[in-house]
Amino acid sequence: METSAPQWRNRAGNHACAPAAIGYPGTDAEVAALVKQAAAQGQRVKVAGAGDSCNDVACTDGLMIRLGRYGRVLEIDRERGHVVVQAGIRVRKLNETLAARGLGMRNLPNIARQSIGGAISTGGHGTGATFGGLSTQVAGLDLIAADGSLISCSAAEEPDVFAAARVGVGAVGVLSTITLKCVPAFSLHVVEEAAPLEEVLGHLDEQVARNDHFEFLWVPHTRWALTKRSNRTDEPVGGRNRPAGWWERVMAERVAFTVRCRVGGLWPSRFPALGNLLRGATRAEYVDRSYRVFTRHRYVHLYEMEYSIPRGELVGALRRVTDWVDGNGAAANLPVEVRFSAGDDLPLSAATGRPTAHVTVQVYRGTPHHPYFRAVEEIMDTVGGRPHWAKLHDETATTLAPKYPEWDRWQRVRRRLDPEGSFANAYTDRVLGPVA
Repeated sequence: METSAPQWRNRAGNHACAPAAIGYPGTDAEVAALVKQAAAQGQRVKVAGAGDSCNDVACTDGLMIRLGRYGRVLEIDRERGHVVVQAGIRVRKLNETLAARGLGMRNLPNIARQSIGGAISTGGHGTGATFGGLSTQVAGLDLIAADGSLISCSAAEEPDVFAAARVGVGAVGVLSTITLKCVPAFSLHVVEEAAPLEEVLGHLDEQVARNDHFEFLWVPHTRWALTKRSNRTDEPVGGRNRPAGWWERVMAERVAFTVRCRVGGLWPSRFPALGNLLRGATRAEYVDRSYRVFTRHRYVHLYEMEYSIPRGELVGALRRVTDWVDGNGAAANLPVEVRFSAGDDLPLSAATGRPTAHVTVQVYRGTPHHPYFRAVEEIMDTVGGRPHWAKLHDETATTLAPKYPEWDRWQRVRRRLDPEGSFANAYTDRVLGPVA
């Protein structure tokens, strides 16, 4: 168990803090010892996984626990379809380990570098109308409470803790070991192509229902969208060579978007012309392993906000966003991403109680984003929008509580496991309220 006291900054580069100390545990016992040590010294505790959050959910002036040494696969049970991992394991490493054993995950969030614990705690998800977020694929977990005790929970054991901790925003305890449900490895047949936005919206229900995984990107200042349809298949992997796929991803994300953002930042009037270049994107059709389709590497540093709304409200809400962007000349220099998921029953999940559409707006880092994000937030609020816990938003506990039917149930678990607010920080005080 190592400790140090440097400054910490999240990956987006827009939030930083100076913890009193940073701990690097490698075992459950070391995690528990750090929590107990912080309690004895009157320090608050926060856990930072990969630092991929855009907001200050992981910031603290007390003890920060980093999980870089806490990311091992502990057990794979092929018969039960379970894998037991430490919370700090990255999505990329989990995928590679499972693939080597002929296994995979049913669905995944789309950023490969984030930690499993962080993705679970903040409600990470992929896309697919019949699939829940990553938290719904948790079969059991061990949680370290504020007094350093270890609580094992599942649907049968401590069910209220299990429900609360699967989207716990880091405020009910420290996730230690996690048991995930896995499946035999599978491939996806993918079609990526551009289409007029109105055509996509006009056939949205059909596309969402007909495809295992459907998503699209609206290119701001244009009437074009880039669609992606992915379906399970027994066909062999192929359809595009690996170097070409790598080139397309790196050039599209790291070079083309970066150039577009920087040029657009200097000459905002060029945004529409630059965006229209993307409507000429060629159709791509291929088969690949599921985890390589679900996840990607992020090369562009950005500010990001995501709102989850009832799926039936998406078309109207997105049209209002496009109208606002067109009417206000907003510097919306990255695509708006739209994904879908099934409803679930987790108290603080963005999809709790309803089939959901997730709308992500983003801009290149350094771009003035407050007017744009605030306008989108106001639109989403009118249709019951819930913000992503790890991304930028202006909500407070007062505005959020009415949006979650089981808010009080979650708060009861929080008060039980952390009565003194050891896992709180300024962000959780704002969005969840003080523990008392």
